[in-house]
Amino acid sequence: MPECCTPGHAHARVPVLAPPLPSPPPSRVARQLLALPGGHFLMGTDDPEGFPADAEGPVRDVVLAPFRIAATTVTNVQFATFAKTTGYVTDAERFGFSFVFGAFLREEVAAVSPSVAAVPWWRTVEGADWRHPEGPGSHVTDRQNHPVVHVSWHDAQAYCAWSGTRLPTEAEWEYAARGGLEQRRYPWGDELTPGGRHMCNIWQGDFPGLNTLDDGYAGTAPVKSFRPNGFGLHNTVGNVWEWCADAFTPGDETSRAMRGGSYLCHDSYCNRYRVAARSSNTPDSSTGNIGFRVAADAT
Repeated sequence: MPECCTPGHAHARVPVLAPPLPSPPPSRVARQLLALPGGHFLMGTDDPEGFPADAEGPVRDVVLAPFRIAATTVTNVQFATFAKTTGYVTDAERFGFSFVFGAFLREEVAAVSPSVAAVPWWRTVEGADWRHPEGPGSHVTDRQNHPVVHVSWHDAQAYCAWSGTRLPTEAEWEYAARGGLEQRRYPWGDELTPGGRHMCNIWQGDFPGLNTLDDGYAGTAPVKSFRPNGFGLHNTVGNVWEWCADAFTPGDETSRAMRGGSYLCHDSYCNRYRVAARSSNTPDSSTGNIGFRVAADAT
């Protein structure tokens, strides 16, 4: 799997767990979720542009119970409320580092941030976390409505426990991301830029050296930047990878599934911004292009 997607810790580590979080009263977060009817849908793809090694196929009929899911990924302001209320400390904060796309770093930070082996556009940055997305000297003050990043699967689970929600399964995520369009490549159809319109936040140009920014964004975009799909979900592809509840390979708890691609995806290297595309990382890993959205049962 190309590590442009998300580099991670070489081996899954047991994190220093925070104290159990109290269950809150009925959550505003849960009350704002979109209700979806579930039912039969065709999951996966046999698209020649896909990655068979990622187990995107074969196409199979899946039946889902009704469920609810967020219209957007969790934002910086939402995660800040959680962190302030609970005192929660993320895995990146405990480990003291996270991974950042090198072109975003200030010169003095880049000088002391080693490259990830074989993929030098990724840097290991001490002090990078959800509050400081590009490490020391950066902040999210002007990105309140952007997706929170540098959050691990463990961090997403903690937020869910606090907010009375859960992570979506991969099947739920894909059903919701399709927006009612059966077996289309993207949430809006099969053409990436219909009529020349950019529909998601991905890389344009020549990865990793030139991003023409034709879609208007270099890094993350606000969570409602693009037109929602048929179910009302925004940015289900591009922008940030989204953690799902499932293991990437059934029975292997050391690797967790992610969906949707990110602002670094480009068809020349990693076209995983298709609805059926998958990726993974260890549950304690975090990067500047991983976030999450929440879901809940129908009742």
